[in-house]
Amino acid sequence: MDPVSLELGTRNLWSWLVRLLSRNSEWLSAKMRFFLPTVDLGSSDEASDPEQRVIQQLSTLHAQGLATWQSLIHCVCMELEVPLAVEVPLLSTWGQEDEFPGQLRAGNEGQPGPQLHCGLKRPHQSCGSSPHRKHGRKQQLELARKYLQLLKTTAQQHCGTKCSLPEKTLASHHVYVPPILQWSRATAPLDTQQGASIGDPKAEDVSDVRVQDLFNFRAHKGPRVTVLLGKAGMGKTTLARRLCQKWADGQLDHFQALFLFEFRQLNLITRFLTLPQLLFDGYLSPESGPDAVFQYLEENASRVLLIFDGLDEAIQSCSSKETLGPDGSGSVLTLFSSLCCGTLLPGCWVMATSRPGKLPACLPREAAMVHIWGFDGLRVEEYMSHFFHEQPSPEMALEELRTNGPLRSMCTVPGLCQVTCLCLRHLLPGSPPGQSAALLPTVTQLYMQMVFSLSLPGSLPATSLLGLGEVALRGLDTGKVIFYAEDIPPAMMAFGAAHNLLTSFCVCTSPRYPETGYAFAHLSLQEFFAALYLMASSTVDKDTLARHVTLNSHWVLRTKARLGLSDQLPTFLAGLASHTCRPFLSHLAEGDDAWVSVRQATVVQVLKKLATRKHTGPKVVELCHYVAETQEAELASLTAQSLPYHLPFHNFPLTFADLAALTNILEYRANPMHLEFEGCPLEPHCPEALVGCGQVETLSFKSRKCGDAFAETLSRSLPTMGSLQKLGLAGSKITARGIGHLVQALPLCTQLEEVSLQDNQLKEPEVMSIINVLPCLPRLRKLDLSRNNFSISTLLCLVKVAVTCPTVRALEVREEDFIFLFSPSTETTAVLWRAPDLQENESLRTAGRSLALRLQKCQLRVHDAEVLIDLLREGPHLEEVDLSANFLEDEGCRLLAEAAPRLHIAKKLDLSDNGISESGVFYLLTAMSTCQSLAELHISLLHKTVVLMFAHEPGAQEGPWESLMPPMASEPPLSSRRIRLTHCGFQAKHIERLCKVLGGSCYPRHLGHLDLSSNALGDEGVDLLAQLLPGLGPLQSLNLSKSDSSLDAVLRLAQCMVTLKWVFRLDISFESQHIVLRSEKRGRDVLADGSLPESPAGAQFSGFRHCCIPRSFSLKECQLEPSSLTRLCATLEECPGPLEVQLSCKALSDESLKTLLHCLPRLPQLSLLQLSQTALSPRSPLLLADIFSLCPKVQKVELRSLNHVALHFGSSEEQEGVCCGFLDCSLSQEQVEPLCCLLSKCEALSHLDLATNLLGDDGLRSLLEHLPQTPISGRLDLSHNNISQEGALHLVETLTSCPRVQAASVNLGPEQNFQIYFSQQEEARVTLRLSECNFGQEHTLRLATGLSQALQLVELTLTHCILDLTQLTTLLSGVRRPAGLLHLRVEEPWVGKVGVPALLEVCTQASGHVTEISISETQQQLWVQLEFPHQEESPEAMALRLTHCDLETHHNLLVRQLMTCARLRQLSLSQVNLCDASNASSLLLQSLMSLSELKTFRLTSSCVSTEGLTHLASGLGHCYHLEELDFSNSQFTEEGTKMLMAALEGKSRLKRLHLSHCLQGSSTLAVLIRGLSHMMLLQCLRLSENSIDDVGCYHLSEALRTTASLEELGLSHNQIEDAGAQHLAAILPGLPKLRKIDLSANRITPVGGAQLVESLTLCQHLEELMLGCNTLGDPTALGLAQRLPQHLRILHLPSSHLGPEGVLSLGQALDGYPFVEEISLAQNSLAKGVPHFCKGLPLLRRIDLISCEIDNQSAKHLVASFLLCPALEEILLSWNFLGDEAAAELAGALPRMGRLKKPGEESDHSPWSLASGSRARSGGWCPSHPSLE
Repeated sequence: MDPVSLELGTRNLWSWLVRLLSRNSEWLSAKMRFFLPTVDLGSSDEASDPEQRVIQQLSTLHAQGLATWQSLIHCVCMELEVPLAVEVPLLSTWGQEDEFPGQLRAGNEGQPGPQLHCGLKRPHQSCGSSPHRKHGRKQQLELARKYLQLLKTTAQQHCGTKCSLPEKTLASHHVYVPPILQWSRATAPLDTQQGASIGDPKAEDVSDVRVQDLFNFRAHKGPRVTVLLGKAGMGKTTLARRLCQKWADGQLDHFQALFLFEFRQLNLITRFLTLPQLLFDGYLSPESGPDAVFQYLEENASRVLLIFDGLDEAIQSCSSKETLGPDGSGSVLTLFSSLCCGTLLPGCWVMATSRPGKLPACLPREAAMVHIWGFDGLRVEEYMSHFFHEQPSPEMALEELRTNGPLRSMCTVPGLCQVTCLCLRHLLPGSPPGQSAALLPTVTQLYMQMVFSLSLPGSLPATSLLGLGEVALRGLDTGKVIFYAEDIPPAMMAFGAAHNLLTSFCVCTSPRYPETGYAFAHLSLQEFFAALYLMASSTVDKDTLARHVTLNSHWVLRTKARLGLSDQLPTFLAGLASHTCRPFLSHLAEGDDAWVSVRQATVVQVLKKLATRKHTGPKVVELCHYVAETQEAELASLTAQSLPYHLPFHNFPLTFADLAALTNILEYRANPMHLEFEGCPLEPHCPEALVGCGQVETLSFKSRKCGDAFAETLSRSLPTMGSLQKLGLAGSKITARGIGHLVQALPLCTQLEEVSLQDNQLKEPEVMSIINVLPCLPRLRKLDLSRNNFSISTLLCLVKVAVTCPTVRALEVREEDFIFLFSPSTETTAVLWRAPDLQENESLRTAGRSLALRLQKCQLRVHDAEVLIDLLREGPHLEEVDLSANFLEDEGCRLLAEAAPRLHIAKKLDLSDNGISESGVFYLLTAMSTCQSLAELHISLLHKTVVLMFAHEPGAQEGPWESLMPPMASEPPLSSRRIRLTHCGFQAKHIERLCKVLGGSCYPRHLGHLDLSSNALGDEGVDLLAQLLPGLGPLQSLNLSKSDSSLDAVLRLAQCMVTLKWVFRLDISFESQHIVLRSEKRGRDVLADGSLPESPAGAQFSGFRHCCIPRSFSLKECQLEPSSLTRLCATLEECPGPLEVQLSCKALSDESLKTLLHCLPRLPQLSLLQLSQTALSPRSPLLLADIFSLCPKVQKVELRSLNHVALHFGSSEEQEGVCCGFLDCSLSQEQVEPLCCLLSKCEALSHLDLATNLLGDDGLRSLLEHLPQTPISGRLDLSHNNISQEGALHLVETLTSCPRVQAASVNLGPEQNFQIYFSQQEEARVTLRLSECNFGQEHTLRLATGLSQALQLVELTLTHCILDLTQLTTLLSGVRRPAGLLHLRVEEPWVGKVGVPALLEVCTQASGHVTEISISETQQQLWVQLEFPHQEESPEAMALRLTHCDLETHHNLLVRQLMTCARLRQLSLSQVNLCDASNASSLLLQSLMSLSELKTFRLTSSCVSTEGLTHLASGLGHCYHLEELDFSNSQFTEEGTKMLMAALEGKSRLKRLHLSHCLQGSSTLAVLIRGLSHMMLLQCLRLSENSIDDVGCYHLSEALRTTASLEELGLSHNQIEDAGAQHLAAILPGLPKLRKIDLSANRITPVGGAQLVESLTLCQHLEELMLGCNTLGDPTALGLAQRLPQHLRILHLPSSHLGPEGVLSLGQALDGYPFVEEISLAQNSLAKGVPHFCKGLPLLRRIDLISCEIDNQSAKHLVASFLLCPALEEILLSWNFLGDEAAAELAGALPRMGRLKKPGEESDHSPWSLASGSRARSGGWCPSHPSLE
């Protein structure tokens, strides 16, 4: 197009545009306000010509730049009716600045500059940039007046028309309903004269604060900083602008100036400012004289209010210590901090709004916090009424609201309430009644409907929505909520403006360059569009989408510096995941439903993962919001079930919507819950959300924010919560009005079990009103009224309630604690409450009920005690009365003690800490003299203790032991009384009066225990008490500890053991002043004392053995001089016996020890003397050794470490042997001789223990020299005496001089063990074991010499003595004896490594004949038996016997070596390897077997090559004297096995043949069977684990017909079935000598079993029968029971498929069998068929009943059978069905099984483990059994 045509077309478009906008002038003015909020439109409106005014406005818009002009053109085309022929040129032509028509450019030149809006300064020099000008006072006031007026005018223009929601929505509806305001904490000091004002945080009910009440002008020193806290949408910004509007309208006349700042705009200012720059450059500048205006503001700061909106959005950081001076400059937040702290503009008022979260540290502590809670139900209806008052039928909207609970919940948030009204206005005209609200179920869908409502019909293009969403998301990610024109594309700007989604305002970041900023109508709207973009944009992947679904925490004190901008973004994402939103998302995604479904599923999956995790309270609330938005029932159920039972919410604000979201989720939960709210600011009408919530079992509130309004709302909800059992409302500010509401609601909550009203400052009227409700709560168990305002009169009234109320079981009061405990009432409770004055109901009230009354620290006095007595006298039985820590004093305590018999106290009366004096003690003792039920009285004036214990019925005091013990005829009834008078300051002068009172108080109950410890009795008092003790009767214990007594007085107490028959024990610890006299411990008295009498092993459980109980005297911690010991022994001479004396002192001199030992003969009744922890001299062992000549009754002397001595005495009849031990007494060689001389006087010396001394080798030598004169008949222990190899060799050398030595064991390793055993006669055979002696070559030669001389030594074991092959050869060749045998065992590691040939070669070097050789490589043992003297055989004869052996070139040498083994009769090889390549081992064995007179050959668990087996078979062929052959568990080839079996032919002398797990196949068995036919003398045949089947069993049976001498047959773990069993049964009668048969683990059924049993009856000598692990069944058991062998000892039938019938018959048949020692019936289904014995089995040692299905009932019969088997050592009962009952039965029987060694404990079901679990009831039987291993 040529320029002329272009100009012509542009001119036409311009004319058309001017004409169009002239017809829509109001629309153009609205767009001017949107795009140019900084321009004063007044000058533009002055033009009278409409077209000229339009041209001026268009010129102003064009001056803002290309982006603004393009956005305007897009708005024209989008919102006005523009023909398509004009729309296309408009959008295509006017896209650049040089394309404007000349008229527009000409208009621009003559147009004045735009006038600034009130949000920016006027065009003058910036404040703070020029010197201060001086102004007169009058001029200053005039300038200030003009500025203040300008402030009001600007506020009227700015706040009167601008709202948070789009203009189109509220242009004609300026609706404002004040939200609920609530003080958070009391911080404002009040004017003392005015009291609590309306805005006072300490007012009675502060749940509803008016806007004007936010400022307390009466308080001169109160906080002038107020912070409004509220969640998003609660109306914080609206309230701030409302305050600005009210001030502009003159309603807040206290303030002359008001400044309103928004932190979202202040964040854009990055430079430092002074306060004048902030006020004038950032808000509104004065027309002139800014310095004078600021000076005026400073002078009148108390009338200046600064409001900062959005404190939580501040991005700068600020320290609490960072403040500015009057002329200082800093960041915006620093200026804010200085204003709050008063360093800037001191005295001004500051208000800030913020979301709950971490507030900046710059806020002063005294700042007043006010929570803004939004709307309650009444406010919601009021708002809707105002909103719809111009609609045709406003009642329709209210009806929609009332019938929709979720919608009501959302409307409690004012922002959502506005959106709801907008949506309903759009939906109501076209929807049937009740359907409109159904379209608004969630917040997300509410916003969707809002977008639909704000849009023009059909004008929601997906591209525009997603484009706006992209802008929103980019802003959230970068923390940006204010955008500039270049941030938003023109099309998106036009779309946002056209649909009222964006707002515009002035942004001033510098004094001269104001800019226009754009933002979404609300931050939540920005989050909604960001969520749309995340869900519907193809540029966002699933991972990015999932990362945005997070849970945000909202703790009041958290670590983040500020709150994020994406709080509700996850909520909208969850809402968009609802299936209802899928069509809308599909529209945005251009119809791709499947793709949208995947996106929605991604969000739901993330929420499912979050639902299963553990979260804090704030995150749980957020999660509930998210889940509710999704409308997914499955997700809601998963979330509900994943919540813990106890769900706490601590210290973060909760709104009605939060609690409603939680309760909606709880509807999907099956199990009850415990909700706890502590320290949470709660919306007053928050409990309305709990209406109908049936899942809450426990509900607890603890917050000072809860007042009467909260209580009123809660009262309406409680009756609807059917599962509520526990209710807590603590720490609130509820007054009488709130309690009144609760009292009306509680009768409707009959299911309540616990109510807590702690710390509510309740007074008597409120408390009594609550008490009056108790009859209506039949299930109530606890009422907690702690920390309220109670007087003593109120307390007594409540005591009366506790006495008269039939359900109260306890009243517990301690200072501020006040708790009622109840028992669930019966049907008569209501009747008793309604008629408390009727006499017949009085008896019902007191019958069968006990009451515990605890009134501690209640300031009760004497007159209160009288009132209490009158109240309690006619009341129920009292379980306990605790009146401690009051002011009753002597008189009050006396009154209560006298009244105690009439008060029916069952357990305890506690009068501690009541100021009782010494005289009061006697008053109490006298008063209690008539109380028959008193069991114990404990008084301690020092500890302020006065406790009286009662016991009405003896059976009521029985413990767990007494329930197990039958009554004893010799025991008196439990009627003794315990009196404890400790720390009472009693002196000798009080004793006579005390004994008189105690003697009088003993009737009718016997005084059993008297404790007078910690008094000041002194010697005089103790002596006097000892004289008066007979008048008190027989006591069970008397405690005189810490009585300031001397040793003489203490020793005189020993006379009490003579004069008082009841004194059996006297325990004295002199230094600690512990003095206790005790009586005999018998029966119940033992249990009362807390310990058990010592009982010998095998004592029966049914009663302690009636033996003569010894008396005991114990004296410790004192210095024992000879005179004291003489006097003590003289006193004890008359004491009846037996007597045990225990003495302990720091040191005992030799003279004192001599004195004591010489006094012992004068104490014939002495059974034990102990000196413990008493240092003795080194001569004490010799002094003690001489005791045998002084006192022949001594049975045992033991001295340990020169510190502990024990002397045991006995009668001559009991004396079997004397034991003497001096352990760790530093005995050396010098003391050996005198010690042996003294010990030689004791002819009955059995054991001498000298371990852990310093004897050494010299001491040992000296001791061995004197051994013949020392008559030891048992054991000598010399362990740990530093003995070396020299001492061990000397022992060997001196054996010839010690004829009574039987055995010796020496270990020179770390164990240091040295034991010598003696016999009473001379021994011809001595065994010696030497371990870890580390012998060298010289020691070996000496050992050989000693062995040659010690002819009586027949067995020597050398264990780890470091002997090598050379030393062993030296030893064997060096031992030469004239005659006899010598057994030598060597245990060394090298034995398992050198190989068999080397060991055999060593054996051939012996000087005597080798008759036995045994080698075990794995056990590293070599056993050799030598026979002396050595008689050599001629080499020619020996060579002739070896002619069949392949000896090659070494013939002559081998003959000479083997000459010593010519008499070899036994050769045993175990776990050896004979597979060497040269076959030297097998060749040597062949030679030995051919050369010797071998009778026994064992080769077990070994490996032999085939060639080696050839040599062995050859050798066996020449063993003509062989009687025993054992190849069990060895690894042979089949060919080699056949050769061995073939070699057995002709072995007619063979008696024992063991081939278990050795045979290879049936062919090998056939070869063996041929050989068996010639073994006429065979006595034992073992063929286990050889896979023998029925065919093999048949041939074997036929072969056994010739072995009439067979005594043992082992065929276990084979494959024998019924046919094989029949073959065996056929030949068994032909084996008359058979004693043992083992057929376990085969395949025998009842058919074969019956035939076997029938044949076994003919085996008269059968002793062991093993048939386990076969399916024998009950028929076999029945047959066996009828034909049991007479001499049966062992019967094994485990896992034999036996049932109760078969086992019962076996038990009856076995009953009384005299020889049975072992029975195994494990793993059978016995159930109730356990063996029942009537006669018992006298020799039964072991019984195995593992896994037999034995239950508790069967165990009773089983235990009775066990008691009839006195020899039982092992019982196995694991894996049965035994519980505590069976454990108790076994516990009772165990003490009577004296030989029991091992209880089975293999599993948790073991009776032993179960019994140990019931140890508290059975008294701990298992550890106390002495014979348990």
